[in-house]
Amino acid sequence: MEITVKVPDELASEARTRGISPEQYVQEIVAHRAGIQIPRVSKFRSPAEIRAWLDTLAQFSDKIPDLPERITREWIYQEHD
Repeated sequence: MEITVKVPDELASEARTRGISPEQYVQEIVAHRAGIQIPRVSKFRSPAEIRAWLDTLAQFSDKIPDLPERITREWIYQEHD
């Protein structure tokens, strides 16, 4: 049986985190729910794949604000009304 699914961004992101395709990830989810064991192939990452993964982790790090010298309650809730 073949099923076509529109993959939500969260699902695709989780698959990328696991280092597999969204299709493989969905197959694992369905197999797990059905109680079927799918053998996982251990895959060593190449240096380029590791660098790409690290780059995705750091892609928005330049937008993280600097911490103040002292963290106060007011600083924590400064953007909340």
